[in-house]
Amino acid sequence: MPKQNLYIGPNVNQPGLTTELIGKDANGQSVQLPVVTEKAITIFLNNQEIVTAMTIGDYLEELAIGFLFNQSMITADDKIEQIDYDEDLSVIVVRTEKKTNFEKKLQSKIRTSGCAQGTIYDDMFDKFETIMLPRELKISVSQIISLSKKINTTPSLYLKAGAIHGCVLATVYEPLIYMEDIGRHNAVDKISGVMFLKNIKPKNKVFYTTGRLTSEMVLKTVIMGLPILISRSGFTEAGVSLARRAGLTLIGRARGGRFIALSGEERIIFDSDKLSNQAISDERSAQGQFNNESKL
Repeated sequence: MPKQNLYIGPNVNQPGLTTELIGKDANGQSVQLPVVTEKAITIFLNNQEIVTAMTIGDYLEELAIGFLFNQSMITADDKIEQIDYDEDLSVIVVRTEKKTNFEKKLQSKIRTSGCAQGTIYDDMFDKFETIMLPRELKISVSQIISLSKKINTTPSLYLKAGAIHGCVLATVYEPLIYMEDIGRHNAVDKISGVMFLKNIKPKNKVFYTTGRLTSEMVLKTVIMGLPILISRSGFTEAGVSLARRAGLTLIGRARGGRFIALSGEERIIFDSDKLSNQAISDERSAQGQFNNESKL
C-alpha cells in the first residue's frame, strides 16, 4: 500500500467550533450537548465583495481560495499575493497579482439546493463542458468499502455534535484531507483551497462526501478534475445527468458492503469473488478461535 505523507483532519477540540448547551431529554433530565457554531464570513477578491457564506469558521483561507477557484474567479496560474482576515469584521480578502472585475458575473448568481444555501454562477456550466476527466484511475469494490469505513470511523465534528457535512479527498487506499462544515459546498471549497495552495494534482484522487449527490456536487467535483465521487447518501436526477455527461464515476448509497453506481462504472473493479472468499475466511477464522477457546 502506497505511503501517504499528507493528512489534514477535523480538529474536533478546536475552540469556537462548538458550543456546550444545556437542554432536557425525553425523560426530562438535564443534558449537556455540543452544538456546532454558525458564523457569517464575507469573501472579497481584491476590492470586490463576492459572497457571504455561513460557516463553522475554520480553514477560512482555504474556504475563500477554494470558492474562488471553483467559481472560475481565479485559476491555477494565478499568483496569490496576500490573504487577509479581519476577525472583527468577519471579512477575508484574497489579493491577486492581476486585476479582477466580476460585476457582470455576480448578476448571474444561482442559489443551490445545498444546506446553508450554496451559491454558484451560471458560467460554471461553460467551464464544466470543457473538462476531460482522466480515465486511468480504477477503484475496486473492496477499496470502496475499506475507504468508506476509514472515513466513517475518523473522529469528527459530525460524530461529536452532528448537524454538519464532511468531504474527503483520498487515494483509493487512504483519506488525505477531511473537511467539515454546515454546508457541504463549504467543505468542498475548503478541500479545493488546500489543493490549490499545496498544488495537489487530482487525476489519481477520489472524492467522498456525506451529502447528497446533487448537480452542485457534481459540478464542483468535475471542475476540480476529480474522476471519482462517492457518497453514503443518494442522488438527484440532475446530478446523475451531469456526471454521465462528464464521464464522472458516481457512487452513492455507499454503506457497509453496498453501494450503487449510476455513472462511470468502467472505473470500478468488481472484485466480489475476493470479498466473498475473504468473508468465508474471516468466518472460519472466528469459528476456529471459538473452538479453541471452548477447549480451555
